[in-house]
Amino acid sequence: MSTIKISKINKEFKLKDKTIEVLNDLSLEVNTNQITVILGKSGCGKTTLLRILSNLEDKDSGEIEYPSNYKSSFVFQEPRLMSWLNVRNNIAFSMKKLDDQQTKLIDDLIEMTGLSGFENAYPNQLSGGMQQRVALSRALAYRPNLIYMDEPFAALDYFTRINMQDELIKMYYQTNCGLLFVTHNVEEALKLAHKIVVINDGKIIKEYDFDDDLLERDIFSQEYIDLRKDILSNIK
Repeated sequence: MSTIKISKINKEFKLKDKTIEVLNDLSLEVNTNQITVILGKSGCGKTTLLRILSNLEDKDSGEIEYPSNYKSSFVFQEPRLMSWLNVRNNIAFSMKKLDDQQTKLIDDLIEMTGLSGFENAYPNQLSGGMQQRVALSRALAYRPNLIYMDEPFAALDYFTRINMQDELIKMYYQTNCGLLFVTHNVEEALKLAHKIVVINDGKIIKEYDFDDDLLERDIFSQEYIDLRKDILSNIK
């Protein structure tokens, strides 16, 4: 098993004369072959943890051990596409050269994420959901072991969000690329996760592990209704 081992991470921010403790002695193991969801209310420290793990933010103290041959990419809450590039070129943005193999990879990603027919469209010609598909395809084009996703569906309408969740699960099984996914939505966490990590005030409150098939999961079953209640009781 490929695992990121996080040991006693601390992080604080200083605002004028005030110190805000964001992460407090946080320890966690993340299986890079699975979908791990970091769940918590706004300001609990989940995005800061994601940014530290992806080297977008420095930690104050603690240790992080990454597996060998580890390679990651990031999908933000907003797509962050290049407005002057079409869909195909946005996906190819991280590629140093475009040979036949890379071209085939782009073609496969376009088909897998439902972007066929929009290869030459520009970001302002796409819906919010389609823009996030492009962002996800761009992240996959880097061929990572793990993709960090910071509330990527938060700005989407309910129906598009549900559709994107379904597509993300299918993509996971097609690519075997792990995900570390941040959300404040309990239903989204229950639908997507092999493991849910509940964070409150910079600390891990509880972890939930699941071993069922995501494609077959019914979050409206009594089992998951009870789990939802228990999770909500731990988010204060």
